[in-house]
Amino acid sequence: MNSLENINESLFENIKHINEYGQEYWIARELIQVLGYNEYRFFKKVILKAIDACKASNNEVSDHFVQVHGMVNIGSGAQRALEDYHLSRYACYLIAMNGDSRKKAIALAQTYFAVKTRQQEIMDDFDNMTEDQKRLTIRGDLIEHNKSLVEAAQQSGVETPRDFAIFQNKGYQGLYGGLGQKEIHARKGLKKSQKILDHMGSTELAANLFRATQTDEKLRRDKIHGKEKANKTHYMVGKAVRNTIKELGGTMPEDLPTPDKSIKQIEHERKNQLKKK
Repeated sequence: MNSLENINESLFENIKHINEYGQEYWIARELIQVLGYNEYRFFKKVILKAIDACKASNNEVSDHFVQVHGMVNIGSGAQRALEDYHLSRYACYLIAMNGDSRKKAIALAQTYFAVKTRQQEIMDDFDNMTEDQKRLTIRGDLIEHNKSLVEAAQQSGVETPRDFAIFQNKGYQGLYGGLGQKEIHARKGLKKSQKILDHMGSTELAANLFRATQTDEKLRRDKIHGKEKANKTHYMVGKAVRNTIKELGGTMPEDLPTPDKSIKQIEHERKNQLKKK
């Protein structure tokens, strides 16, 4: 259970509960075992940090963290109340993000719950969207998050355009199994002027969005300093996202099909439609 390879989707899904209203939740004392914490008192500190993060993001804490007390036998027929929490998927994500990132289980949980949380958001919002609409939406998210990633990278010591090109390439190499931007560009058969992000489907764009957002958060949270460390962080986050895709049985990003239309073409078509209306 301590190896990254053995901690997969089923381990998190197997301890998931469904309440009488059909809502999913996790129990803190069960999550402890998966995440590699030995005692509840240490894990409680992580939960409290996650609750603070929930408040800071203007989310209602009670929607995601529900404190409960279960009765346990302590011998001779006596019982005592044992503190616990029922946690939403978002709460689990916040706990993973505030956990000890040196633990391999935490590293995977960070990616797993980020992916699943974003997938749920996409499912909630995208039910009636076409593939082209999904691509436009995620590409827009990626543009905004890349701005934040550039800022975080600069704070970590990635200063020149060349430094950032190397930094960005490391993220692609981690996510695409060693393939850098040039190799991905060639694999898609694109012209020199064409951007690879404009020629990705929604699934591939989503994987890159996870890579960007998680790298941004890790650079800031761990106060990474030095461009070499920033490059390594971007590579490792990209690789972690790739490992999660593999664990979930997904298609590797380099094997996903390249759409016939680029993002630019879709935007042009939408503008023409608006003009006609």
